[in-house]
Amino acid sequence: MTNAQPKKKTGLRDILMRLGPALALILMFAVFTIVMPGKFLRVGNLMNVLKQASINCMIGAGMLLCLITAGIDLSVGYNCTLACCLIGVLMNAGITSPFILIPAALLISTFAGFVNGTLLTRLELPHPFVSTLGMKNILWGVSLLITSSTSIGLYNKGIDSTLALGSETLFSFGLPVSFLVVLAVYAIFHVFLNHTSLGRQIYCVGGNAEAARLSGIRSKNVLTAVYTISGLMCGIAGVILAGRVASANPNTGGTYDTDAIAACIIGGASFSGGKGTIWGTLIGALLIAMIRNGLNLMGASNDVQYIVIGAVIILSVTIDVLRGKIEAKARKMAAAE
Repeated sequence: MTNAQPKKKTGLRDILMRLGPALALILMFAVFTIVMPGKFLRVGNLMNVLKQASINCMIGAGMLLCLITAGIDLSVGYNCTLACCLIGVLMNAGITSPFILIPAALLISTFAGFVNGTLLTRLELPHPFVSTLGMKNILWGVSLLITSSTSIGLYNKGIDSTLALGSETLFSFGLPVSFLVVLAVYAIFHVFLNHTSLGRQIYCVGGNAEAARLSGIRSKNVLTAVYTISGLMCGIAGVILAGRVASANPNTGGTYDTDAIAACIIGGASFSGGKGTIWGTLIGALLIAMIRNGLNLMGASNDVQYIVIGAVIILSVTIDVLRGKIEAKARKMAAAE
């Protein structure tokens, strides 16, 4: 009869590592509430934060898959922009049916993601940084080309149902429809990552690519699926963007990639791959949106906002490095026992 191994105690450090993103969100909420109670702590403003976060939440969901596989997708910002611009161009051509506009936006972004995955796996490039950086510029160029480098207004064009995803609200307090869609999509991602074969394979490929290969996992197919899904999420974000700003501007995607990366890293994902949760990404995206909203209410100029968000990104990467060192040390101590 073998003795049962004693359960490992969950220390304060472990608790802080798991709850760190949520604690940071609560702390930031408290700070803005104290500093600007009459501006920040209003139902309308809080609903605006949720609306602002929706785009980053969608893009961040796809980015999370890439980071779990130890990759990255730098094209997400302008992939989202291209989807939005395609809606504007088709609308100007007289097409108003949401059954054409929305699928077209999703298809072009999904195809761009598929190309990203194909370039990475079939050309055997050393890192997705190369292929997605190139695709970023291609998508930006296509957006500029199809819009003639001008912004297209989407008001009074007879496509209210297409814009509803990013513009409509529910109930008297104005709950954004886009955030409800985010919650539904995130619930699907949670099931996908934790309870499906492909979801588990994504973690395996990111945790140990060689072990995944030896276990029979077709890593190339997994990576192609990951970047294709990332493209699909950019398409959904593009539809939300069209409704939220009621315009199609080819230059709007400049910060979406860094915001999505920051949201994932803050939420517990790592550049080394193999870890990250969809709900952590949600917390990270809400934190980024809250910071931007708070700075806007304080009257901070764009340059100050860029400095603050840049500092947040650096801090999140630093936390990722420290987290990796702590986990490596914990593994060594567990192996020595």
